[in-house]
Parts: sequence; structure tokens; C-alpha cells
Amino acid sequence: MNARIRRTAVTLAAAVVLPLSLSACSDSGSDSAGSADSPKASASAPAADGGTGSGAAADEPFGPACSTVPEDGAGSFDGMAKDPVATAASHNPALSTLVSAVQKAGLVDTLNNAQDITVFAPTDDAFAKIPKATLDKVLNDKEQLTKILTYHVVGQRLTPQDLENGSFETLEKSKLTTSGSAGSYTVGDSAKVVCGNVRTANATVHIIDTVLMPAS
Repeated sequence: MNARIRRTAVTLAAAVVLPLSLSACSDSGSDSAGSADSPKASASAPAADGGTGSGAAADEPFGPACSTVPEDGAGSFDGMAKDPVATAASHNPALSTLVSAVQKAGLVDTLNNAQDITVFAPTDDAFAKIPKATLDKVLNDKEQLTKILTYHVVGQRLTPQDLENGSFETLEKSKLTTSGSAGSYTVGDSAKVVCGNVRTANATVHIIDTVLMPAS
């Protein structure tokens, strides 16, 4: 009789404990899923805002030559953004000929003191396309040099969207046209933007692969 009572008690205990255990597991699993879902939901929120991120990216430098810009220091994108344009250009090793030309023309202060301008900056390779004798002659003719350099400057900041089909008056007082889309832009007749949307303290710089020549 005692054995039967004990077996009955054990059976009843098991019948009570088993549902409680299953309930506890179920509640724990539910809580675990809820806590897992919550972080995932909150983590996915920024991803859903990716449009904003991509919108911000549209303001960043673009183009194949951007990969040659130093990652840090005064010549990096962050470093150039802190200096006025002529000073910023002097920290970029690919723009040494342009910087020398600006100095010879006496335009350093003019460019550094201007507000919200765009500079189409030819690379050293762009200047190297000009026969040396011709380039040397231009570099030693301040009036002609000034005319050419100021033709590369527009009195407003130009975004990539502005470049798609634009016509702008330059500091040299003649018109400069731009065209293109989706990160591929032409300035004038043939110059290509190889690293665009570079920010400096007072200007937007679009680095180009050909020197622009104003009409005589």
C-alpha cells in the first residue's frame, strides 16, 4: 500500500513538474526570441536609412585618381578640407605644376581669399601634355598665365549634378561648359574629371586630366 502511495505521489509530482518545465522553457524561448528580435530590429533601422547614407556619399570625392590621394595628413581629403584652396593644392603631390603656376601668376592670395568657388585643377600629367617649350613660354608670361589659370575658376561651388549639363562664367570672364553623368564628366571640349568633389575650406576642386585653354 505504501509503495502504491509513493508511486502515485511520484506520478502526480511528475505531472505537475513537467508542464511547469515546459512553460518555463516556452517563456524563456519567447523572451530570448524577443530580445534577439529587438536588437535585430534596431540594428536593421540604420540599414533602412541607407538612402541617407548613400545621399551623404554623393558629397564625397569620386573618380579613379582619388585613390592616389594620401589617406592622412595635410594632403588627404580631410587635410585639404581644412585649408583654403591654393594652400590645400600645395599639399597634393599631383598638383605641383599647378601650384607653381599659381605662384608665378601671383594668384595665391586671390584664390585663398575667395569664397565658395570651384577650381578645375589640372594634374602634373595634364601639364605634361603641353610641349615643354610652349609650357615654359606660358609660365614666363604672367598675363597669359593668369588668363589660363583664371579660366579654370568658377565663382560658385559646383556639385556633380551641376556638371551634368552646365555653362558657367569663369574668373577669366568667358564661358566654360561641362557635361556628363554618373561620375563621368567632361569639362570644356576634352578634359575629364579624374577626381571630383574635393572639398577645401573655401572651394570645391574637380581635378582634371587636361589643361583648359580659353579662346584667344
